[in-house]
Amino acid sequence: MAEVSVHCPHCHSEKVTKRGKTDRGKQRYSCNNESCSINTFILDYSYQGHLPEVKKKIIDMALNGSGIRDTARVLNVSQTTVINEIKKRVISQLC
Repeated sequence: MAEVSVHCPHCHSEKVTKRGKTDRGKQRYSCNNESCSINTFILDYSYQGHLPEVKKKIIDMALNGSGIRDTARVLNVSQTTVINEIKKRVISQLC
């Protein structure tokens, strides 16, 4: 049986342990690095809006003047996802 090395997508640490399965049967992992801000993650998300790369693209497109509907259409995510990510960014800058 082949063993796959799992890295945290946020801090790239190898200190990762299994943490059960989701309702859809996907493996959930936990990052054990003390300096990492994320608790759990999944390697293969069903919805693209959960991926950190897509979240970064949402912010980049918003800063470059793309509208909410345009961003949602290009990245193939819902408009609600785009709005929520922009709100998170604005609130984090205010605090």
